[in-house]
Amino acid sequence: MRKLGFLIYISILMVSCSSSHNKNAKKDVTDYAKTITVNELKDMLYTYASDEFEGRNTGEPGQKKAVEFIKKHYQDNKIPSPIAEGDYYQEIPEAYFNGKAKASENVLAYIKGSEKPDEVIVISAHLDHIGISSNGEINNGADDDGSGTVAILEIAEAFKTAEKDGNGPKRSVLFLHVTGEEIGLFGSRYYTDVDPVFPLENTVANLNLDMIGRVDEKHENGDNYLYLIGSDRLSKELHEVSEAANKKYVNLDLDYSYNDINDPNRFYYRSDHYNFAKNNVPVIFYFNGTHDDYHRPSDTPDKINYEFLETRTKLIFYTAWELANRDERVKVDLKST
Repeated sequence: MRKLGFLIYISILMVSCSSSHNKNAKKDVTDYAKTITVNELKDMLYTYASDEFEGRNTGEPGQKKAVEFIKKHYQDNKIPSPIAEGDYYQEIPEAYFNGKAKASENVLAYIKGSEKPDEVIVISAHLDHIGISSNGEINNGADDDGSGTVAILEIAEAFKTAEKDGNGPKRSVLFLHVTGEEIGLFGSRYYTDVDPVFPLENTVANLNLDMIGRVDEKHENGDNYLYLIGSDRLSKELHEVSEAANKKYVNLDLDYSYNDINDPNRFYYRSDHYNFAKNNVPVIFYFNGTHDDYHRPSDTPDKINYEFLETRTKLIFYTAWELANRDERVKVDLKST
């Protein structure tokens, strides 16, 4: 009986030690990516692209509600601003918009790098849309660019969770929500040309999310995909990091059709990443392509493919993670055109 009791004691001890070891096992990037979920993306987007936000026209009351929504998310998750404590708004005066809009603001939050805090990865999306049509219909802009906005909020949460575990990024990661995109890329231009909170020479890369929640006609009968634009225009290494992250973690169909220099759509010049690219900051523009609801009241949250959006958001998180944690920043080997 004594021997049996001793064996039971040893067994309990081994199980206890094993359990303790598993609890203390260091998490990796895939654990943090799991915090990016369909349910959270959907819940946020149904609010952000609701009629309450009145189409988020630059400088108008609906856009002010949008920036408050974004700010509150960062405050609730204890993700600080790089501007000043509690100050998440980069104010842009009315005069800057040349009569196209009233005064507006970008929203900035960040995770400070643990080893190279002065080097920064910028993840951007535009917070504005086109407002209310002349017939009174609200343009909710669920895909354009509600999808990119809520994706950044989820990516920020994932990085914050890693930081809480003592596994924060080596480089700083800036979550940049820009205004005035729909009327001429004003918010991103203000950040790059007037008030770059992080100097552009210290900006490693910009990952720009603009319409990543839908499926275009070309891919209607296929697997999950995403158009990538600009990834190899300034840095071959950036393109290689992006490809490797996709292959290792999610294996989306990456479509480079719009990356052709002779692309008649000229999408490379038409979203906020371009204001970084023109300053020789390597960029990737993530895009699902156009659809019949583009810039129409019918761009509503019920038409988003949330499973696709979750995986696409994870890809961008994984890519940002690799850029933020690799030993050397990606090299710029080409010049902006």
